[in-house]
Amino acid sequence: MTSNRLEAFSDGVFAIAITLLVIEIHPPEVDAGASLAVALFDQWPSYAGYVVSFLILGVMWLNHHRIFGLVARVDGALLIFNLNLLLWVVLIPFPTAVAARYLLEGGRNASTAMALYGGVILAAALSFSALYAWVTHDAELLHQAPPPEVVRSSRIRFSFGIAAYTVALGMAWVSAPLALGLHFVMALYYAFDQSTLKVEEGDTGAPDVSNQGPTPLDEHAVR
Repeated sequence: MTSNRLEAFSDGVFAIAITLLVIEIHPPEVDAGASLAVALFDQWPSYAGYVVSFLILGVMWLNHHRIFGLVARVDGALLIFNLNLLLWVVLIPFPTAVAARYLLEGGRNASTAMALYGGVILAAALSFSALYAWVTHDAELLHQAPPPEVVRSSRIRFSFGIAAYTVALGMAWVSAPLALGLHFVMALYYAFDQSTLKVEEGDTGAPDVSNQGPTPLDEHAVR
């Protein structure tokens, strides 16, 4: 199988996952004489979940595209690592909808919903980290291997990102809104980080990914 075919299949899964996010946002039902504006505002967890998950999936897709720009040959293990990633990617709309539904309720249900969300995001981050590790472990899989220092720096960042998502998962049991807020801050950071990627003059042709971290947002920022 060529990397182009695998990337095209993956693009389709990412597109479906992103589309499912907005499908879960429903128009509010308003009784006669009630305020539509208030009803729309009361759905803020749905909007927040949509934005955070869209950023996570969007940056993950960008990094996935950059990784497969390096891939020259697809082996069986790479297929499995990629399918494992897509398993979690296409699942993200579900915990997003659960969090949106129960966040306003508060209490244990809100914490459970955010723990579910954080667990799926963490699993996606781990899966992306594993995919990156496999792609970069064997130069024969690549058109051109990134410099060793770039790979090493990225893996350190991946470890930091995975630790941060673990903290967000634990925070769900302390404060569900704060856990969502942490996911939002991380999503913004990694989304901004994508815009700063550049290739240093005189390098081997691989982009500098040393500013990236591990997460759905980050894992694998290599062209």
